[in-house]
Amino acid sequence: MSNSQSITANTDTDKNPETASFIKDFLALIKIGIVNSNLITTFTGIWLAFQFTNRNFLHELDLLFYTLFGAALIVAGSGAMNNYIDRDIDPIMKSKRARPTVTGRFNPNAVLITSLTLLVVGEILLFMASTSAGVWGLAGIISYVVLYSMWSKRKHVSNTVVGSISGAIPPLIGWAAVEPGLSFGALALFLIMFVWQPPHFYALAMKRTEEYRAANIPMLPVVKGFERTKRSMLLWVIFLFPLPFLLMELGTFFIILATALNIGWLILSIKGFRAEDDLKWASRMFVYSLNYMTILFVAMIIFSIFI
Repeated sequence: MSNSQSITANTDTDKNPETASFIKDFLALIKIGIVNSNLITTFTGIWLAFQFTNRNFLHELDLLFYTLFGAALIVAGSGAMNNYIDRDIDPIMKSKRARPTVTGRFNPNAVLITSLTLLVVGEILLFMASTSAGVWGLAGIISYVVLYSMWSKRKHVSNTVVGSISGAIPPLIGWAAVEPGLSFGALALFLIMFVWQPPHFYALAMKRTEEYRAANIPMLPVVKGFERTKRSMLLWVIFLFPLPFLLMELGTFFIILATALNIGWLILSIKGFRAEDDLKWASRMFVYSLNYMTILFVAMIIFSIFI
């Protein structure tokens, strides 16, 4: 009996690491971190649309499911497609060598099929929510996969700005599921997300400048240098200041919070011009940007309850 138990235990031990490794690789393939962050903005869009139109989301849970699950799948599918497209340059970049498309854990054909499946199923769910949500979903896929991954990323220094289009579409998808015609609030969410992304991704690009240089990717820090990148980041942060005022319906306290976040980011941006360690400063900018986005969008949800 003891031998049998030992064999069973060893078998389970052999299986579990393999399963855990597969799950880890799959989550890396679909860029689960990006999926999660986009779900926050998608949910904010659908939540604010419910609040602004005086509809109760509890009466339309099917709409909530179609939208969130559909958005998650198309973001995951787009992430997998990006891995498929970049499998020639990822081995050059140290931060991306653990991707399953680089390690060989997933073969290219399987990645392509997985990506297309996720995109198709995700779009079906979004069109079940509303035609407008499905159309915006297609716009997000095209802007990320075609305009960014296949075109601008390898050819133009403006690639980050082009990529910001796709990152700003998820809240539109959420809003369009409830209010297909969209309203001014939806435009406000799009602009906030669009303007937020360049300083966020430029900070990351600064940290990985040598990797992008080795892969011949024309990111702003590679082509124009750190000082030019800092000036650009400062400018984009300044552009954020008027945008919260487009959501005056959320109240004075929201405007105060958003402005305080913008002032904090502005101060940190200015400090970059006197930073002794540019990469350390870039890391602080990157962390601040993540906290900024999370706090701002959670605040939108909370303050909208009191409308």
